[in-house]
Amino acid sequence: MANTKILANYHTHTTFCDGANTAEEMVKRAIELSFTTLGFSSHMDPGEDVCIKDYDAYLKECYRLQEAYKDRLEILVGVELDNMMPKEAAEGTEYYIGSTHYFNIPGDELYAVDMSPDSFRKTCEDHFGGDFYKLAKNYYEFEAQVVDRLNPTFIGHFDLVTRFNDLYPMFDTTDARYRKPALEALEHLCKYGIPFEINSGAINRKRKNDFYPESFLLKALHDFGGEIIINSDAHGTEQLNGCFDEAVERAIVCGFTHTNILTKEGTGKVHFKQIALK
Repeated sequence: MANTKILANYHTHTTFCDGANTAEEMVKRAIELSFTTLGFSSHMDPGEDVCIKDYDAYLKECYRLQEAYKDRLEILVGVELDNMMPKEAAEGTEYYIGSTHYFNIPGDELYAVDMSPDSFRKTCEDHFGGDFYKLAKNYYEFEAQVVDRLNPTFIGHFDLVTRFNDLYPMFDTTDARYRKPALEALEHLCKYGIPFEINSGAINRKRKNDFYPESFLLKALHDFGGEIIINSDAHGTEQLNGCFDEAVERAIVCGFTHTNILTKEGTGKVHFKQIALK
């Protein structure tokens, strides 16, 4: 069992988007868990189902909580910004995640990678002739642009395109047709020095058997000189620190000796701080 304890989470959803709990309920749970830092990251994307409905109210409440609990918990105000959005959409935040939830397909309709297995299959049939490897290549070509488009604080769930693949197999992630574009995108993004999150959300919710990014990508991330940050992608209080110990162990197995945390400690501005993995 790893000795390093992660006492922070920066990928946190609330009732302002598709989370089950209010922002204050998440704060109180973080304090119960002895967290040092909690970062809010409600969805900011082109879809209507999960996007923040009232952005001004969201910012107002997050900053209210930041002040109200400042003596008990460091609270950071962010969003999860989709690759299809302009980076200006994150104005007013202290950090933001760069995530790819939607396909880069021309046209007026949105095509999400994580809506449902049926919609995913239909998108593949309608736009890629039923070839899931072509679909994955399209996804990773767009994912490779996330830093140039958004300049995010860190990169969210890199291989979200595998969202349904454990329960509804559609392609083989050991196949070169999948691995080649995935590894090319990963290597390209590593050049920017921006951390990738190890995201435990799908394991927490029993949707997948591995983290984002899955093990072969996480090992490659280490070999490419990439950085990591560990998050739970919590949509409820019970998920806030889910599988953190396992994520630390996986990072160590893949060669990482440290992870990153976000804090304003010492400078008053959000910055990364490294903590050893052991």
